[in-house]
Formats: sequence, C-alpha cells, structure tokens
Amino acid sequence: MDSNPYKRRNKITKATLGILAVTLLFGTQTVSAEATALATNDWVGISFWIATAMMLAFTVFFLVERQNVPDKWKTSMTVAALVTGVAWYHYTYMREVWAMGDGSPLVYRYIDWLVTVPLQVVEFYLILAAIGVGTFVMFRNLMGASIVMLVAGFFGESGAMDGTLELSSTVWWFIGMLGWGYILYELWSGDVKEAAASGSPGVQFAFKSMRIIVTFGWAIYPLGYLMGAGTIGGMGTDDMNILYNVADLVNKGAFGMMIWYAAKHDE
Repeated sequence: MDSNPYKRRNKITKATLGILAVTLLFGTQTVSAEATALATNDWVGISFWIATAMMLAFTVFFLVERQNVPDKWKTSMTVAALVTGVAWYHYTYMREVWAMGDGSPLVYRYIDWLVTVPLQVVEFYLILAAIGVGTFVMFRNLMGASIVMLVAGFFGESGAMDGTLELSSTVWWFIGMLGWGYILYELWSGDVKEAAASGSPGVQFAFKSMRIIVTFGWAIYPLGYLMGAGTIGGMGTDDMNILYNVADLVNKGAFGMMIWYAAKHDE
C-alpha cells in the first residue's frame, strides 16, 4: 500500500479529471450535432441554456470537491454529482427540442426527473446511513413515494394513460401531491426526522437544509403543472418551462451545495 498521502491524493485527482474528460467528450459529441440560433428575446430558450451550463458547472464542482470531504460524505457527494450530471445530459436535449421549435420537451424532462428526483430523495437515507441510523424501510418508502409523485405527474401532463384510465389531469395532480405529501410527512414528523435528530451538527444542517428545499423548492413543480394545464389564467407552456428550469437549478444545485457545505464543516 502506498503510504504517501500526497501520491494517493494525486492518483485520486487524476482519476477524477479522467472522469470529467470522458464526460465532457461525450457531452461535446452530444450537443455539437447541430448548432441552433437562439433569439435574444427567447427567454425560455435562454433559461434552458443557462440551466445546461450551470448543471455542468455543479457536476464538475461536486466531483472535484468529493476528494476534500470526510469519507462518510463521499457517497452523498457522488450522488449530488450524479443528479446534476444526469440533468445536464438531459438538458442538452431539452434545449435543442425547444430551440428547434418542437414544443415543450415534456418526455425528456420527465425522464430526467425519474432518474434525478429519486436520487435526491435517497440523499436523506444516505446521510442517515452514514451515521448508522438509516434503514431499508426509509429507503423503500421515500423512493416509492417519489416514483408515485413523478409517474402521476407524467400521466397527468402527457395524457399517456387517457385511453386506459379515464382520469383528469387534476386527479393525477392530486395523486402526485399525495406522494409529495408523504415525503414531507417523513421529513417533518416521521421516522426519518426522528433518526436525523441523533446526527452530528453537520448531518442535522444537511438534513434541515435539504428538507427546506424539498418543502418549498419542490412546491414550484405543482405550480408549473397547473400553468401548463392552463389552470392559472394568463400563463401557459412558456411560463411553465421557465419555472421548471429555474426550479431544477435551485433544487438540484442548491441541494448538492447544502450537502457539500455540511460535509466541509463536519470534518
């Protein structure tokens, strides 16, 4: 075993840079297929491009900083990088769909959410598992509730089940809200909250900060759903996409930043 910590750190740094290089190469091949002009007054398109760039920036930051936090936080930092990295990949497609005039990239967006949102919810389990109080039941229930929330949202917005289940978009919205409501219950009153109370100051900071984001940051999504459905007067698909893009930036980026901040102050 190499006893020189500098050499070990150097090897890890090179591995991280290698991962970043492969990611950037893959991403460049993805987004360079076709250059699309963006109008100066296309605020929806601008929000897509800003979100794409910021997701990549967050991913690079989380991967690099993963080497600078205690071991018990490394998995959480890896998942934070996965969340923004997967989002960046999907945003490279979503922005092109919009810029080429093909409408709202609903399918790409929900594919992204079906990967990234459960990962975010699992972060609560990971920070608790790191201190030995996370359980499989917590993992299962949080993951299941997030999937119910997302699948209901997709069926409601896309109408994919209209020929099978005759449920209105409002009913699907309500089902999705039940999934989110269960997550909030666990974070504010359930077993997850009780388990977090035994954590270190760093764990409690991360838990409380992430809980605030899930409570208030995620409230933007049902609002966007109603905008897209035309329920809120004077607002439609354009407003929905801007709102979703801003929400993704805040909820994915800030989520990871709270974990990083807690990890740095839990050394």
